[in-house]
Amino acid sequence: MERKGDLHLVIITGLSGAGKTQAIRALEDLGFFCVDNLPPALIMKFVELCAQSGGKVNHIALVIDIRGGEFFGALFESLESLKHEGVGYQILFLEASDEELVRRFKESRRRHPLAPEGRVLEGIQAERKRLEELRGRADRVITTTGKTSKWLKEEVAKVFGSLNPNQKLAITVMSFGYKYGVPLDADLVFDVRFLQNPFYTESLQLLTGNDPPVIEHVMGNAETITFLDKLTDLIQFLIPLYITEGKTHLVIALGCTGGQHRSVVLTNGVGEFVQNKGYQVTVTHRDLTRNQVGAGK
Repeated sequence: MERKGDLHLVIITGLSGAGKTQAIRALEDLGFFCVDNLPPALIMKFVELCAQSGGKVNHIALVIDIRGGEFFGALFESLESLKHEGVGYQILFLEASDEELVRRFKESRRRHPLAPEGRVLEGIQAERKRLEELRGRADRVITTTGKTSKWLKEEVAKVFGSLNPNQKLAITVMSFGYKYGVPLDADLVFDVRFLQNPFYTESLQLLTGNDPPVIEHVMGNAETITFLDKLTDLIQFLIPLYITEGKTHLVIALGCTGGQHRSVVLTNGVGEFVQNKGYQVTVTHRDLTRNQVGAGK
């Protein structure tokens, strides 16, 4: 059982319309287990449940705000319980100017939770006053006036990304066969059909790019070595830029004719390279088991 002290808890709160939904989505992309509008009285029970997950759930983000109505008052009591149990937490408070919040409510045609039948501005002002003490306890206050959702996502990643660094970008390196179509979810596609084809060596036809004779055949070609060096240099250059941009999943696809020989060898090589650089990577061979003898691979 995981200790409660090993959990990382972020409580997102603040003014309605200030960007709490975008913030929790950003944390979800960072690998946090997220719950929106959890009643404060259930925080400790939820933490205990996560502590029993065997390490599967140790980064948690909760949105707690005045939508909880009368339950919102239990928040400070729950915060004291967290402190007593040794559970570390951070409070992220989001706010914006009255003018900005009024504009957002008008554009979305939503009613303010504290002024369902009245003026939006009255609800905003009442909420701001009610959240004064909580704002004073916040570890980080982010003002979203004039800011975009993309900016907020990047800001949240800067503040909390270090809590779960391995989840910043999940990378999939995939081999495929062009005769079965290019993967629809691929971000980067590289055609390796220019390399010498092992399929036309009879002893290699029924083997795959996971077998040593095929690996030796493909990697014994000078063009392969040069291409792999240039490709890994490009990938090493691009990955930090994708992370900075806020991308959370990158799919790199390498294709040959049938997805059995050349693309498999190169995909394994790229996957090993990315893993050795410390990134979270999954290597998959989409078409490896569907090939049949009779077509070039």
